[in-house]
Amino acid sequence: MPFRKEPPHTHGTVAQSAIVLVNLGTPDAPTRSAVKRYLKQFLSDPRVVEIPRLVWSFILNLIILPFRSGASAKKYQTIWTKEGSPLKVHTQKQAELLQAALAQRGHEGVQVRMAMRYGSPSLPEVLDQLKLDGCDRIAILPSYPQYSGTTTASLWDAVFAHYKHIRNIPELRLVKHYHDHDGYIDALHDTVLAHWEAHGRGQKLVMSFHGTPKRTLELGDPYYCECQKTARLLAARLRLAPDEYLVTFQSRFGKAEWLQPYTAPTVAELARQGVERIDVICPGFTADCLETLEEISMEVKHDFEAAGGKEFHYIPCLNEAPTWIVGLAEIAEQHLIGWPTMMSPSQREAERRDAEVAREHAVRLGA
Repeated sequence: MPFRKEPPHTHGTVAQSAIVLVNLGTPDAPTRSAVKRYLKQFLSDPRVVEIPRLVWSFILNLIILPFRSGASAKKYQTIWTKEGSPLKVHTQKQAELLQAALAQRGHEGVQVRMAMRYGSPSLPEVLDQLKLDGCDRIAILPSYPQYSGTTTASLWDAVFAHYKHIRNIPELRLVKHYHDHDGYIDALHDTVLAHWEAHGRGQKLVMSFHGTPKRTLELGDPYYCECQKTARLLAARLRLAPDEYLVTFQSRFGKAEWLQPYTAPTVAELARQGVERIDVICPGFTADCLETLEEISMEVKHDFEAAGGKEFHYIPCLNEAPTWIVGLAEIAEQHLIGWPTMMSPSQREAERRDAEVAREHAVRLGA
């Protein structure tokens, strides 16, 4: 395939810097057709499903998509908001707040955009727009605190595939992980404490991470170890004894063995053992989504109560928590070192003119 046609290079322009906050993805609507499109893109990724392509194509297109799309759409309908998909809404707000936070730290020249690995706005679309906006230095910041070949590496695949046919490639920085970053752990700590202060404290804190096949750990994926480290650091910040918290893994798919212990049966067993109240947090998700709002807050809650549990408290994801925006800014700032992040004189003048026009318009409306 030939190189794509690009805008001509303009000599003497000031290189701009940008950050792309990338989350996994979500359907465009809670409908069967939209969910089917999303699942087809997601489950066709060889990083996500490591099964020979011919075999998997048969299973995916003839078994999974025809039957799972409708069921998943019904689940999305239970969490959909007037603004749209919770994951997309929260990630967009995080990007906007991150840009404001960076500006307060003196990086007002940095553009922050949100993109999805699967679905929209797609990563290639966002990268193309940043090129048109003159950004020649781009940092890719995943919404995945813990690295996994099934998530972060897939994101790198998408970035490299996009630039394979681009002649003038921007300077790139790829944030691998931040599972042990102080800003991230502090934000988790503050979120748990705020919930406890408002609702009291349960007998156990369950930290539920998204699962991956056990085979990925055996083949060298560090995800399991990074989840355990996050849990240890959070427990230490909360001053929890080893018997006061548990690490579990959710969202198992298929018949193969996945990382254990599994969240749902573990929670049910706690209830059978006489634990009346538990608090559940999902540290691997920085924005609430189907896996937290429906799977944990509805399905796993039902399993706990059906087994005799009395109180199930789901602790929301970091979302737009002020301490998390600070943590995001700290992570981003570390990966902007050496890049131009201040606003140029021409940009300052343009913003001043825009503000002046806006004030004049407001005065006219008031009149």
